[in-house]
Amino acid sequence: MKRSTKAILLIFLVLLIDQASKTWIKNNMHLGEEFKVLGDFFLIHFTENNGMAFGLEFAGEYGKLFLTVFRLVAVGVLGYGVHYAIKNRYHWGFVYCLSLILAGALGNIIDSVFYGLIYGYAPILHGRVVDMLYFPIIRGYYPDWFPFWGGESFIFFRPVFNIADSAISVGVILILIFQKTFFESQKERKNDLQSEVIEV
Repeated sequence: MKRSTKAILLIFLVLLIDQASKTWIKNNMHLGEEFKVLGDFFLIHFTENNGMAFGLEFAGEYGKLFLTVFRLVAVGVLGYGVHYAIKNRYHWGFVYCLSLILAGALGNIIDSVFYGLIYGYAPILHGRVVDMLYFPIIRGYYPDWFPFWGGESFIFFRPVFNIADSAISVGVILILIFQKTFFESQKERKNDLQSEVIEV
């Protein structure tokens, strides 16, 4: 199977799982509703956000519109990046990491562009991203001597996210971890090509 076909299948699979999970959540749960998967450590918690991964957002209506347009541009750049990496025979791991990031970006764009229109709460390009994966791994209280938050409760890990966010995070983290492998193999391939040209 060609590398390009595998990359397309990976993108399609992530998109399918992401959109299937979001559609199920939207049609079967109320906003704020949750249920336990692994005790208090892993919950499905239905929330929506107007912004970026893990609930970060720009304020105001124009902030939301700017973010959606930015996502569309980013997807175009990522799509070209995947095409370029395949065409120039970059390390297969790098191609698949870029594919994960692209799939995640596409998954959240579908929410932003179409969900408001589909579910009748906002015009096109103003939809909210559906999040549901919640891992409040550690719950406790800051000690009284702790600056600013002494005595207050805390939760780690607090952000609620989705499959698309996970795909983006995994792709970025793997690129950071294996960047030496990914780019040294590309450098070696270029050197080999240059050597062949010189010999000819």
